[in-house]
Amino acid sequence: MEDLIFWVLFNAFILLLLGLDLFVFHRKSHEVKIKEALLWSAFWIALSLAFNLLVYYWKGPAPALEFLTAYLIEKSLSVDNLFVFILIFSYFKVPTQYQHKILFWGIIGALVLRGIFILVGVALIAKFHFIIYLLGAFLVYTGIKMAFSKDDGELHPEQNPFIVWVSQKLPFTKTATGGKFFTRIEGKLYATPLFLVLIMVESTDVVFAADSIPAILAISKDPFIVYTSNVFALLGLRALYFALAGIMQLFHYLHYGLSLILVFIGAKLLLSDLYHIDMRYALGVVGSILAISIIASLLFPKKESKLPPPPDPVSP
Repeated sequence: MEDLIFWVLFNAFILLLLGLDLFVFHRKSHEVKIKEALLWSAFWIALSLAFNLLVYYWKGPAPALEFLTAYLIEKSLSVDNLFVFILIFSYFKVPTQYQHKILFWGIIGALVLRGIFILVGVALIAKFHFIIYLLGAFLVYTGIKMAFSKDDGELHPEQNPFIVWVSQKLPFTKTATGGKFFTRIEGKLYATPLFLVLIMVESTDVVFAADSIPAILAISKDPFIVYTSNVFALLGLRALYFALAGIMQLFHYLHYGLSLILVFIGAKLLLSDLYHIDMRYALGVVGSILAISIIASLLFPKKESKLPPPPDPVSP
């Protein structure tokens, strides 16, 4: 009963924050400047650490350490999302004043989908223990594949099944019509290009969730810890995007660091029945890999690469 109360209170608190974000602080569409983005990033990080402290006094040091490790991993893996978001907005030429709205509703959808993934994943692991070996092998495979994959900086919306299906089912306008996702013309409902961008963002997150959720389940089997760490990492994703959008290219070695983290977490799962790796050491390994990859990126900068030329812009 106590856990249920915490679930209800937590989700009510998150809905309150999201409501204030959309209807008070960002009621009018505007371009988010770097200073504003940094302040919001600091707010979400501070709020996450404050919640981590609450977990420490409520559940104890071990769950608090699990939350911090899961939050750090999810936050790190989200960096890959940011680069894809940059490509999507660049490809569709989405005006900067509408990008926050798309990310807001994209993250709302991501929270719902990830909540379902987490509850299903925890239930399956509790019932079928062998699944942890499948998840471990999947993470190792994904990490190795990520390390050797080459990002050509291109998008192919025509190959996205969600985009294809929506395009066939809904009529679309050619302009964004004031930042709306839907509009009526002569009594008929039309979707705008911004809705297509939103579908692209949502479907991209589904792909990323396939990597991040197993990684977090390797850290904790407590659905509340897994869910809340995901929520706080995602809530700060929009602010992080606007804060880092202009300098994402600097962290080119982070990609390899993330792949190594996935391999490490996968190995931790595979060896879990033979050897238990203390969460303090796991957190130290994850933090060290991230620090080394960021420092290496700054010490050995990558040559600039140009993004492919975009199609016609989404007009306001």
